[in-house]
Amino acid sequence: MNLEQRKAAFVKCGLFIKRHFNANWEEKEKGLHEGLNKLIEGAFVYNGWFIKEFVEEALKNIALMLDEKSINDFTKNIPEPKQQKMVAIIMAGNIPMVGFHDLMCVLLSGHKALLKLSSDDNVLMPFFIKLLEYYEPAITENVKFSEAKLVNFDAVIATGSNNTSTHFQYYFGKYPNIIRKNRTSVAIITGKETTADLKNLGRDIFLYFGLGCRNVSKLLVPKGFVFDPVFEAVFDYKFAVDNKKYGNNYDYNRAIYLLNLDKFLDNNFLIIKEDKGLFSPVSVLYYQEFDSQKEIEQYLADNKENLQCIVGKGPDYVPFGYSQQPVITEYADGVNTLDFLVNL
Repeated sequence: MNLEQRKAAFVKCGLFIKRHFNANWEEKEKGLHEGLNKLIEGAFVYNGWFIKEFVEEALKNIALMLDEKSINDFTKNIPEPKQQKMVAIIMAGNIPMVGFHDLMCVLLSGHKALLKLSSDDNVLMPFFIKLLEYYEPAITENVKFSEAKLVNFDAVIATGSNNTSTHFQYYFGKYPNIIRKNRTSVAIITGKETTADLKNLGRDIFLYFGLGCRNVSKLLVPKGFVFDPVFEAVFDYKFAVDNKKYGNNYDYNRAIYLLNLDKFLDNNFLIIKEDKGLFSPVSVLYYQEFDSQKEIEQYLADNKENLQCIVGKGPDYVPFGYSQQPVITEYADGVNTLDFLVNL
């Protein structure tokens, strides 16, 4: 299986997803589409965070990544490996299909993947591996699953928390590795944002209930900023509190803040609280006031190792509403996964 065959399989997967949501099904693939619909519905049974709307959002974003031009540009400098290696991928389960980019990089680079799925996201990924195999049967020999202890591998890509990264380093430090820690995202608010900007900010905050490293967990705002327009703009996400898991988090955090006599703003589904912390709890959005752009830049520099995205207006920022739509060349933690694999 050469690079052209591997690329073609991923491009076809992207087209399949687009056809799926455009209801433009090919008759020969009807069973695959029906199966995917069942999995989208069933994912919520296995993980109460994976509501249908957010699973569909994740799949559509993957499809955007898999267009032919993007795949060709992404792989234009990839040589075939001198020796095919087995790369263990320990996947997170915080948002649907979060490990797909790692899998794609491993297979496109010509190596084999040994997958350790998260118990929180073990329904969708097997389907898409079967879909890749449908378009390119030779992929079957290049993907394996492991439910027990990982053995017989040459390199590791592991995604987890700051705590698990310590364990990963202990167990896998002797192998070539990419070990990721906790990250989050912030948005820079100037007070000049339009209603459309703030509505788009709602996507950055609420998609996947805020569980992704690309979700905005904190706002950097000017002194005396009034939050009424933010609350009004995100009202469309009121449905979040109807989700049992999110609702429990909201009730818990609100109760704790009330008991501690903490000051906070609240609209019955989102708590906005002034806090110097960066990683806010689910249902809570931190904010911090600044006097100048220079102060903001210093804050971003000081927290660089903890930030995945900086959302805002300006050439160096991710536009409002697009934090969860990374292009194919955006790598988690800023570590070029493809370069790592090509140089194994």
